[in-house]
Amino acid sequence: MMIRSLWSGATGMKAMQFYIDNIAHDLTNVNTNGYKKKIVNFQDLMYQTSRASGLQGGTDGMVNLPVGVQVGLGVKVAGTTPVMTVGAVVETGNWFDMMIEEPQSNQIRNFFRLDMGDGNFAYTRDGNFRLDNEGRLMSVDGFLLSPQPGNVSNEATAVQITPEGRIFQRLPGEEEFAEVGQINLFAFMNPAGLEPIGNNRWVQSESSGEAQQGEPGQDQFGTIRSQVIEQSNVDAISEMVNMIAARRAYEFNSKSITTSDEMLQTVNGLKR
Repeated sequence: MMIRSLWSGATGMKAMQFYIDNIAHDLTNVNTNGYKKKIVNFQDLMYQTSRASGLQGGTDGMVNLPVGVQVGLGVKVAGTTPVMTVGAVVETGNWFDMMIEEPQSNQIRNFFRLDMGDGNFAYTRDGNFRLDNEGRLMSVDGFLLSPQPGNVSNEATAVQITPEGRIFQRLPGEEEFAEVGQINLFAFMNPAGLEPIGNNRWVQSESSGEAQQGEPGQDQFGTIRSQVIEQSNVDAISEMVNMIAARRAYEFNSKSITTSDEMLQTVNGLKR
């Protein structure tokens, strides 16, 4: 029945629209610090079976049919999977800009933690930190790094952050650096299970598992590279190619609907 092709084409158009929406969102965040692109996963819909395979009865007795007769009913979006890989690195020269370097591969597991001020915490890969008027490290939108590593003097003439997360400062008139704090990281068994909440932040979920706190460089924890920022892992050229392919697929599904409609008009126009 041609009505099936109409609905199948409609599901294809709907799925491709979602795909393009996802690509557009990734492209808008191509320069967002710590952003992770997403892959859209598709699944075929249920099938209608006109004839099953296997042993079948007929006028000539039992017949073993090697294949059946089935037709699918379209496609659906099964889910979106974040690509948790390290993004591009940009040098800033700012003392308090940091990125996390993973210990073994390009796959990320480690995050900075932010105190949201209401008893809850959020996690981020955006290492663009600044000092408040009390010398505390905080995100550019005003959330404190947690646990707070210590106060850095606003009068410091130089600040160093080691790969192990130790913070040193040198005050006016002093020759030596003095340690003022320690930055901690938080690792997840399944970082792809974190729930994004916008503003370069994620929150813990049942899928991500509990956050494990530790010092940089120990066990599974990464190290800190200072005066650089991790940017998005979106490849604009690849996403543009994907958008062109999605647009073509959208057009093909639209064509299947118009073709089916023309066939139905032909059937409706038949006369005895």
